[in-house]
Amino acid sequence: MTEKLISIDKTELEAKVAEMSKDGFRLVQICCTLAEAFEITYSFDKEYDLVNCRVSIPKSDPVVPSITNTYLCAFTYENELQDLFGLKVTDMQLNFNGTFYQMAVKTPFNTGASQKTEQKAQ
Repeated sequence: MTEKLISIDKTELEAKVAEMSKDGFRLVQICCTLAEAFEITYSFDKEYDLVNCRVSIPKSDPVVPSITNTYLCAFTYENELQDLFGLKVTDMQLNFNGTFYQMAVKTPFNTGASQKTEQKAQ
């Protein structure tokens, strides 16, 4: 049993995810935190080997590519990234366009991001 953390650039994300799928890894979860930047961690498992791929996304450009072309089940996590953090996920296969959750506060984990993301999407 091993655990590994790999930091990658968002331009490498789709290729790394395709590699993980080809090597037989399953997607375990996608987690986001917000401090100086968005940190998105994609976790993959194969036979108790856990690989975490971390992508840092600047607040000034809150856009990340979708991985739903490889792992369709990622649509739930990616819609959460949009609804809860105000990130823009591009080329998502099942995009609820900000209506995955019905909440009183738009992007509750990043109250300043919703307006910026909406302006970029237009």
